[in-house]
Amino acid sequence: MSAGVEGAARAADGCEIAYTLHRGTGQAAPRLALIHSLALDRRFWDGVVAELGGEAEILAYDCRGHGRSGRPAGPYTTALFADDLAALFDHLGWTAATVAGCSMGGCVAQAFGARHTARTVALGLIDTTAWYGEKAPAEWRERAAKAQAEGLSGLAAFQATRWFGDAFRAARPEVVEATTAIFLANDLDAYAATCAMLGDADLRPGLGALCMPVAVVVGEEDYATTPAMARAIHEAVPGSTLTVLPGARHLTPVETPAAIAAQIRGLLRGTRAAAA
Repeated sequence: MSAGVEGAARAADGCEIAYTLHRGTGQAAPRLALIHSLALDRRFWDGVVAELGGEAEILAYDCRGHGRSGRPAGPYTTALFADDLAALFDHLGWTAATVAGCSMGGCVAQAFGARHTARTVALGLIDTTAWYGEKAPAEWRERAAKAQAEGLSGLAAFQATRWFGDAFRAARPEVVEATTAIFLANDLDAYAATCAMLGDADLRPGLGALCMPVAVVVGEEDYATTPAMARAIHEAVPGSTLTVLPGARHLTPVETPAAIAAQIRGLLRGTRAAAA
């Protein structure tokens, strides 16, 4: 995997968005933007980027409130996060790209596809949902309040079991530790604002208008955004595909990067063929 070129762009409100751009091989390399999960950062995608090699020009970035991007006060919305990605496209001179997101990133990808349809070549919606349910606003704010009162360390063990299956945690403790370290480095106020965003998010009204190729992917053991939630997206998006990854849990791009790269590769090839 190439180290990539690091940079930063300014969102419409001045928030700095930090990114890494991995160059593709050849002038016709397709473009791919990757959006990470809640409380993590662009390193989330390292395994997938390595699997794809130079097959695409790949943008991985830190969402606002995360990583090395700015951490302005909330409220945050999925529309705001989607517009941040559009600003990154403008900064890079990208007209359009395939967009893939996991968990929170999948919510942002849905919002981007609905708000910036002409700039969305295809969508990869991974371990995500269009709506967390009626109780979500209260439940997500409760999680945020617990973190603000007790710190993120009290949530770390719980998060690890949600993120990764038992076998993976036993076999790859160094990955679990590295992911947990990123989680613990979060700004508590930004984390709380992002939790509220997810609790309030309802992307269902825009699903029927997603006319680009859409691949919905979920881990078989994902109990954060369940296979049933993935199927609800699939059934609402005309022509979408649904893939359930056996034995995987919530962060499949980290747990099964080859499988996720294969799904994204299929989107890239499909859109190339359509453009030929």
